[in-house]
Amino acid sequence: MAIYHCSIKIISRGKGKSAVAASAYRSGETLTNDYDGITHDFTRKRGIVHTEILLPSHAPPDFSDRSVLWNSVEKTEKARNSQLAREVEVALPVELDREQQIQLVRDYVTENFVSAGMCADIAIHDKEDGNPHAHIMLTMRPLAESGEWGAKSRKEYILDKDGQRVKLKNGTFKTRKINTVDWNDKEKAEVWRKAWADVTNRYLAEQNRPERIDHRSYERQGIDKIPTVHMGVAATQMERRGIATDKGGRNNEIRKQNRLLTEVRRQISRLTLWVRQMAVQEREKPSINPIQSNQNQSLTLLDYLNKAMQEGSTQQSGYGKARDLKAYAKAVSFLRRKEITTLAQFQDTVSGIKKRYRDTNKRIKQTEKQIHERKELVDQSEKYLEYRPVYKEYRQTKPRKKERFYNEHTAELILYQTAERYLKEHLGDNNMLNLKGWKADIKTLALEKNRLYSEVQSLQDEVYEAETIRKCVEQAVQTEQTKTKIKQKNMEL
Repeated sequence: MAIYHCSIKIISRGKGKSAVAASAYRSGETLTNDYDGITHDFTRKRGIVHTEILLPSHAPPDFSDRSVLWNSVEKTEKARNSQLAREVEVALPVELDREQQIQLVRDYVTENFVSAGMCADIAIHDKEDGNPHAHIMLTMRPLAESGEWGAKSRKEYILDKDGQRVKLKNGTFKTRKINTVDWNDKEKAEVWRKAWADVTNRYLAEQNRPERIDHRSYERQGIDKIPTVHMGVAATQMERRGIATDKGGRNNEIRKQNRLLTEVRRQISRLTLWVRQMAVQEREKPSINPIQSNQNQSLTLLDYLNKAMQEGSTQQSGYGKARDLKAYAKAVSFLRRKEITTLAQFQDTVSGIKKRYRDTNKRIKQTEKQIHERKELVDQSEKYLEYRPVYKEYRQTKPRKKERFYNEHTAELILYQTAERYLKEHLGDNNMLNLKGWKADIKTLALEKNRLYSEVQSLQDEVYEAETIRKCVEQAVQTEQTKTKIKQKNMEL
């Protein structure tokens, strides 16, 4: 089914990347990078089903050739750590056919990037493994009406209160960098991610498909669920071949836990609503409410259950009677254990169960999040350590042999660089690995999670007992109301 995936990253020369190489890999073509003279041949790459370039109206026509486009970018960017391109990767909905997927990507790119002045290089990949996706490479410099590349930023003098430039001790003036376009603003990522969900949902609706995607997390959507972990291509393919994976097992466990949490929440909501309705009935119709006796004195819930059982015992026999007696015993035990006599006390008890559920659910989510974070750190650290020697060898390889080495070790190098980026984002520049400590944390957190789910199970048992009281009371209400109607009818006769 349609899933939401939209990742945004930068292709940077400072990280050993090349815009020409990236375009060659995604398009499955042979491109030569004039900046370093290296030819990148990816013509044997499988699963590339569509490529095209979309340009703003004022772009030079020859930019429709990706070799010309990205070599122009490489030539313009002089610094060794230049940011060459932005890449947006999106998962395509399998509910759409190929032409619809292509048009979906075109609309998204045109509406959000080309209209803003970016050149876009699109490649759609599909290995028929259930994971069709699109790579969208975008230029990062503004393009002047003349077709020349503009500056990414400009310097602006900082002025004092009198409007004069602030002079520094070295004789220069204090300045700040002002971006010429807003493409690097943090808010833009959120805009683009939402736009992908919006345009995808529009296409699904046009095809009368019920599926929808959302760029927000469960928490931001207000959905009371624990999010599953991202499987990734490798784990997804293994699961489809019947090979169990750790991530697949974790997701199965999370789905089972979500079903439990959903069921308990639903039962608590139903109980809460029923108690409120009964309280309203008691206030509005005191003369016929079965919680009150003929002498207008409030019955206890225990008295109320007794009335329900007395009525039920005269109408049933066999299995039905035995089942009701068992339910009655559970209900009585619950009331006595909780020292509940009145409807108001029962309402307080249900409110208490609801609060305990919310608190426990919140702690479960926090624990699951911590477990996920630790497991990701362990997973990425192990990949980082495993493939670091390959990356070191790649860095030490002579330029003319680098391309061949990269082609032979593409998967290992991508896994290493992904792990390195993840660890830097989460650990900072120190990048201190603590595999032993993280694994110990996972064990401790797993024990805490099991304890919390035991609390949910206990809450579910209490809810079942409270549900029994509701059913017995409803039975008595119905019986009493029927008697009252018959009595009133007889009086009329």
